[in-house]
Amino acid sequence: MRLILIMVMLLSSSCNSSASDSSKEKAPVVVSHAQDAGKAGEVVAAEIELLIRKQIPEMKINSVRYSPLQGLYEVQSGNNIFYVDRTGRHLIANGHIFDTTTKQDLTAARMEQINRINWDVLPLDKAVVSGDSKGIEMAVFTDPDCPYCRRLEKSLKDLKGVKVYTFLLPLKRLHPDATRKAEAIWCSRDQHAALTRVMLEDKAVKGGGYKTPLDDIAKLAASLNIHGTPTIISHDGRRRSGSMPAEQLKAWLTRK
Repeated sequence: MRLILIMVMLLSSSCNSSASDSSKEKAPVVVSHAQDAGKAGEVVAAEIELLIRKQIPEMKINSVRYSPLQGLYEVQSGNNIFYVDRTGRHLIANGHIFDTTTKQDLTAARMEQINRINWDVLPLDKAVVSGDSKGIEMAVFTDPDCPYCRRLEKSLKDLKGVKVYTFLLPLKRLHPDATRKAEAIWCSRDQHAALTRVMLEDKAVKGGGYKTPLDDIAKLAASLNIHGTPTIISHDGRRRSGSMPAEQLKAWLTRK
């Protein structure tokens, strides 16, 4: 089966401030392989990595490893996974491998694994806190003017048994007025009420003039490879982008 190069940038359920990682920094590459791939698989993976670096020098490569599909190799690039054949010439972007017996999305499982976040690195004192004080904890990076964030906020309003930490991450390139709104929300006496007023009622709030954690949150987001909103993080470190209904979100948060 011929593998065809497909470089399609998708913008579906989240606002994204950067379409791709254009850094040319050559980070150390970890080459691994499945147990049944053997030394031959390891050598091929290393060769593939060199070929890709030659053909696409701007592509950041974290690792190359054998995939569940024979003859296909997995390339991790930042938060993304691509697949290449043994020659390294043909690359699949935005493609998922499914197990037709278990109906499991193997690519999604790998994405979830490589993108886990250590909950302890989140500065919770710099978040707007809402929800059930004794509920399941979750965090969300949100932009006050992001339409998908506003849709998620409606779901959070109906969410029961969850404590929410909202990190304000205005995407200036997409929403020029979002920073002013985020500052006003943070400087309000009742931060969550102000957030609700802005995002659910589309009303202005007065505030500002005080020191905010917005710059620190932006740096944190960049360090975690978070460039779009909304980005949701579960207490066990799983992450996903985009909005979803309250019931679906609760099921995702409680999934082990």
